[in-house]
Amino acid sequence: MISSNVSSIASHQTWMNNNAHNVANVNTDKFVPQDTTISETQNGGTKANTTEASAKAGEKSQTDLSKELTDQMVIEKATQSNVQSIRTQDEMYGSLLDIRG
Repeated sequence: MISSNVSSIASHQTWMNNNAHNVANVNTDKFVPQDTTISETQNGGTKANTTEASAKAGEKSQTDLSKELTDQMVIEKATQSNVQSIRTQDEMYGSLLDIRG
């Protein structure tokens, strides 16, 4: 179960990296941002899928800061949830080992 949490954290890290790249290029002319989605793998983990957003004609960057900043909040909360789950599992395993010992 911890492996699925670690997989999710890694996927969300990829999403955050792409998000940061989009934000960093908000003032770059003709910049087309990357879209990231998270999908489940067959082994119960997750993976990040990155695609280029559909290009719209224009001279300015197509980065939507309101979307990027909202995504950052989602990424942060998902990562916090996964870290808390790992902590709880670690505490449970520790308690089980203490009982057996």
